[in-house]
Amino acid sequence: MGTLAQVLVRGGDVQTVRDIVRGAFAEVEFLLNVHDPSSQINSLANLSDDQVLKFADRIVRTCYAAAFTMCDESAGVFNPRWKGLKTLDLGAIAKGYAVDLAVERLLSSGARGEVLVDLGGNLKAVSGEWRIALYGSDKVFVLKHGESAATSGEYFRGKHIFDGRTRAACSNALYSVTVIHPSSAMMADALSTTLFILGKEKGGEFLNRRYPAARAIWL
Repeated sequence: MGTLAQVLVRGGDVQTVRDIVRGAFAEVEFLLNVHDPSSQINSLANLSDDQVLKFADRIVRTCYAAAFTMCDESAGVFNPRWKGLKTLDLGAIAKGYAVDLAVERLLSSGARGEVLVDLGGNLKAVSGEWRIALYGSDKVFVLKHGESAATSGEYFRGKHIFDGRTRAACSNALYSVTVIHPSSAMMADALSTTLFILGKEKGGEFLNRRYPAARAIWL
């Protein structure tokens, strides 16, 4: 998915954990890679919303439904069709979902130990407590069992976050925004993008109104 992944394990079978996580990540990438002409996401681009929800794989349906819910709630700020009606891009939510899927499979496998899954800064604590340092600052937060976090910023990849309303690259004074969600890495991923585009004032209002159980760290 064009980023780095790591899995931290304390007191468990590292190889088993790694194999399960790799399998989940590979499956999501195979289905949702917009840069692969043969991926399922590209084959669905010209279909209506109802057709996508009818014919797509469960993974695609889950991400698709969540992405368009966020699109509606944010009045188009978060928009999986920001490139136009014939292009469907779930990149701003897929990595978070891949983390959720990996954790779901780890839990169902009965894998032991304390585990933190990290895919490009999309984090989820399977078990245990983990201290997370924010890049570019001295701030640290703690992720506990089941909690997720995602950070959006342009300090590594440059201008790559686009406002779904204008289809233009986002421009604001933010260095990054990190969202901590009580359960879903997918929602933390979508929210961090949305809040980065909205900016601190409007983004804070949106988060408090729509997702009061989540919290944000602004830089």
